[in-house]
Amino acid sequence: MTQIKGIGVSNGIAIASAYRLVEPDLSFEKVEVADHVAEKNRFNEAILLAKGELELIRERAIEKFGEDKAAIFSAHLLVLQDPELKTAIEAKIDEGINAEAALEEVSTMFVTMFESMENEYMRERAADIRDVSHRLLSKLLNRDLPDLTTINEDVIIIAEDLTPSMTAQLNKEFVKGFVTNIGGRTSHSAILARTLEIPAVVGTKNATESGTTNEMIILDGSKGIVIFSPSTTEIEQYEREKKEFEAEQQALKAYVDEVSQDADGHHVELAGNIGRPDDLEIVLANGGDGVGLFRTEFLYMDRSDFPTEEEQFQSYKTVLEKMGDKPTVVRTLDIGGDKELPYLKLPHEMNPFLGYRAIRLCLDDRDLFRVQLRALLRASVFGNLKIMFPMIATLDEFREAKNFLLEVKEQLISEGVDVSNSIEIGMMVEIPSAAVIADLFAKEADFMSIGTNDLIQYTFAADRMNEKVSYLYQPYHPAILRLVKNVIDAGHANGKWVGMCGEMAGDPIAIPLLLALGLDEFSMSASSILHARKQISTLSKAQLSSHIDHILTLSTAQEVEAFVKQITQ
Repeated sequence: MTQIKGIGVSNGIAIASAYRLVEPDLSFEKVEVADHVAEKNRFNEAILLAKGELELIRERAIEKFGEDKAAIFSAHLLVLQDPELKTAIEAKIDEGINAEAALEEVSTMFVTMFESMENEYMRERAADIRDVSHRLLSKLLNRDLPDLTTINEDVIIIAEDLTPSMTAQLNKEFVKGFVTNIGGRTSHSAILARTLEIPAVVGTKNATESGTTNEMIILDGSKGIVIFSPSTTEIEQYEREKKEFEAEQQALKAYVDEVSQDADGHHVELAGNIGRPDDLEIVLANGGDGVGLFRTEFLYMDRSDFPTEEEQFQSYKTVLEKMGDKPTVVRTLDIGGDKELPYLKLPHEMNPFLGYRAIRLCLDDRDLFRVQLRALLRASVFGNLKIMFPMIATLDEFREAKNFLLEVKEQLISEGVDVSNSIEIGMMVEIPSAAVIADLFAKEADFMSIGTNDLIQYTFAADRMNEKVSYLYQPYHPAILRLVKNVIDAGHANGKWVGMCGEMAGDPIAIPLLLALGLDEFSMSASSILHARKQISTLSKAQLSSHIDHILTLSTAQEVEAFVKQITQ
């Protein structure tokens, strides 16, 4: 028996035989070529063959996952036909080397560039370039890539990496899960695993060295554990846990139509975070009370240029119509820091998290901002829209953003465009300065939503992407709780509601604390909504609130966590 640990990216337990994904030998020699034209023609023919395959894979993906998830392969087609990439490869061929070597040199350069970026999302995009280059190389060498559609028995796939195009071939009837050496929580394969609802563990570093084809495997996607050649006792134990997990998932469905309230009848809102319109399906399937965070930057990603006003309008309209009377909180463009756009040439910064990003960028580039605001305002008549600005540090910034929004609204009305008169305008509280003077913001904002992911890293001066200081990501620390309390108290004193859309909102330890502090809206990953609703139904806000003064005197996050467990057991 061998046990390895990785990153659990899709919950659940799978027990099945290993299917070790063996890639074809794509090795080649770098050679000089005299006929540059013929070599470029060979390269362009490989592009056409790869394009045909990708278009077929995209069609299959649309059938399996829907148009939104299939956009991954639209992005691959864009990479395949990217003039910058193509021109660079052809320039290498003109220098006298074969197409295979030219492809490898240029793609390696682009992959290295993306992997060096601080933004995890952009680092993961290096996988797209690898995937496309891999497919192109197979065409140049006339060697077929594995066809996972031929799998017809229960297996768990083990691979160095599972590219998006491979993941799109998976049939969940037979593929019970997968484990890879590399990958992260935001990789496309991880996202598709969650869409398929199959367990997955990535980033194990050595899974392919640990397992062989037909070897029995246990995969725990919740804990990020993989066990090779388990004992009979371990198999029996995990079969019981698998049944318990499936029974728990089934039992949670009873809460889909339940009201989000505590044991005493105190009502809160449990909303879902989304990035694209298709993400709504899981929010609605889990009985979400609304959308607490629409991360609009995802509409700008996986493409070669800015989305038009009409494209954005259609996305916002779709979400608002599907949500009906339920609130939809849309965050305006939050690009910069850990989120970049290849086609938006932002200046290189020593500290991008503290630099030119989010509302700072939008207030500087009014044309960019205006397009989004026009699309949002036009869509406002189709549902219950609330707009919030990210990365607000000063009252002047909020006023400037709000005034610009109202100016764009007046322009639309003068053009004869219908705009809702009941749009709430709020802000993210993710910078300590905003949390400290929340009483001033609460006089002018219609609502405040606490973004704990950034608030925590800014409060502790610790980059949450940096493993060496990850111990400082402490959502239960008294410093964070005091800031959260200050924001909630300020909002309520001015008759405004306060929400939270960071990871903390769906945390089982944080939920009792937030309920006690009086948080009005909890917005989280859609898959966490039913767990949160069930947990809140067993808690009493009144009883928990009686402990708040004591909790705020505790010294460490560990003490807070221990006390919460003590009073909620």
